[in-house]
Amino acid sequence: MQVQRNKFSNSTHSYGIVLLFARMWYAAHHCADSSFRPRPDGSQQTMPTPKRTAAIIVAAGRGLRAGSGGPKQYRSIGGRTVLARAMEPFCVHPDISAVQPVRNPDDADIFDEAVCDLKYQPAVNGGATRQASVRAGLEALAAHAPEIVLIHDAARAFVTDKVISRAIGAALITGAAIPVVPVTDTVKVVDASGAVTATPDRAQLRIAQTPQAFRFDVILAAHRKAANEGRDDFTDDAALAEWAGLTVATFEGDALNMKLTTPEDFAREEARLRAALGDIRTGTGYDVHALTDGDHLMLCGVRVPFNRGFLAHSDGDVGLHAIVDAILGALADGDIGSHFPPSDPKWKGAASDQFLKHAVGLVAARGGRIANLEVTMICEAPKIGPLRDAMRAKISEITGLPQSRIAVKATTSERLGFTGRQEGIAATAAATIRLPWDIN
Repeated sequence: MQVQRNKFSNSTHSYGIVLLFARMWYAAHHCADSSFRPRPDGSQQTMPTPKRTAAIIVAAGRGLRAGSGGPKQYRSIGGRTVLARAMEPFCVHPDISAVQPVRNPDDADIFDEAVCDLKYQPAVNGGATRQASVRAGLEALAAHAPEIVLIHDAARAFVTDKVISRAIGAALITGAAIPVVPVTDTVKVVDASGAVTATPDRAQLRIAQTPQAFRFDVILAAHRKAANEGRDDFTDDAALAEWAGLTVATFEGDALNMKLTTPEDFAREEARLRAALGDIRTGTGYDVHALTDGDHLMLCGVRVPFNRGFLAHSDGDVGLHAIVDAILGALADGDIGSHFPPSDPKWKGAASDQFLKHAVGLVAARGGRIANLEVTMICEAPKIGPLRDAMRAKISEITGLPQSRIAVKATTSERLGFTGRQEGIAATAAATIRLPWDIN
């Protein structure tokens, strides 16, 4: 059964059809017992999802066509790595029970750093070709015996949960299905000299994407057969499945689910993401702490030896506290005291980097990015100038921002007031963030 042929309809309508047929197919093949039959009151139970649906993220390539800068899946786009963007939708999808990454063995450290906040199966090493890497992922999942497996390229950073859901639904119907989008340009066939030899009917042409969805046992058997017969030249899993005699169906893909291949692809998508963050906001923050007995100060995340210490509930880092308040102000989301009440004993002596990480996470959760951070320390001592670069580096480490977007400044109060008398230290901060426009 082919889920979709030559015409593309509204995505919601198409997905509804997919689920309808998936329900019928699943009921016929897996629900012969009474668990799927109508209840005595006439109501219908919902179709159970596959007990085990897994996803393989293929991230072992080198991405040479993307230019300099290392493997493309680890490059940043829109403030996040390509790999993190590609993996996260599978890691959080309610119908995906296991995510199996496949990486290059040389990339272990940068892989771990790129996806440290996601949950997934232990990564396995890929092979010399994409086909070998996919098989490595399939073999790693064999012990889990999933019913359905989705195979996705890490270079496709903008896959959506709707496409993933359509993939699962299509695989339930057919056992082998791929997302496709229509060809809008006229395509020519040329010979070795560049002369046009044919003009295919574009109504019959489709651009294949990932995730490609299969019954796990079927695609694993096909990969093993290809390996046994010395075939390692398939450019995607659908081509291998066709060679193995399977009928591969299609379902509606997404034009934004493009593969990042060239430097131009990165530049275009970076510009698109920036344009989507048109809600530019600025927030300010201020913090002050008195000085007391001690032997060091925490300033902008840096431990500074000093003959005094902060009198504070946490570590008293006025610089980071001011930055946190600036970010929260830009988000219109309270202040540091509302998020981390000083009356709560759990924050006694707490390191302030966790407060800043929390604020950065709130921006990310809103789909935004921090554009710039600036903090000014107000004190007679210690001298901030010699510590400036270390402070910028620490703030960069905590936030993930490049140092070119972080400013640390200092001033005195000309010996006036409590800072002039060295009774305390103050800090002001400003944060510029970019969010998607929200009419609410």
